[in-house]
Amino acid sequence: MKLDPETDLTFTRSINAPRQILWECWTTPEHIKNFFVPRPHGIEACEIDLRVGGKFNITMNVDGNLIANEGVFLEIVEGERLVFTDSYSEGWKPAADPFMTAIIEFADDGKGGTTYTATARHRSAASCQRHADMGFYDGWGTVATQLEEYAQTFR
Repeated sequence: MKLDPETDLTFTRSINAPRQILWECWTTPEHIKNFFVPRPHGIEACEIDLRVGGKFNITMNVDGNLIANEGVFLEIVEGERLVFTDSYSEGWKPAADPFMTAIIEFADDGKGGTTYTATARHRSAASCQRHADMGFYDGWGTVATQLEEYAQTFR
């Protein structure tokens, strides 16, 4: 995948947990609630229909404000790659104001852990900059740390 520095934000981290566990965490609603937003914020609801065109709906609780985000999966490669977007909701209904497409990739690191890459692709340089200013790296980095901590409870 060729990244565009004007519209894409990405980072890669080594996570001390097998990729199959990380995959399970990312594809199971009850697991998503344990890592998907930086604490003290939380997830109020999560609906996943794990198929291309299937829903990926999250309702976040940020300082008592409920923020709904509806989306769909665009690509699913079992155990390796999830691509989802808020550009559409289930049934391919276009969103009025889409924000991004997320690409989550998992690869074995050769040491029992996972090379984890998270990429956010945006429609414009302005929306990408807005996401960077919101704290993409800190926020998504915190989520990766929370994911690792939660995944290690599976052992």
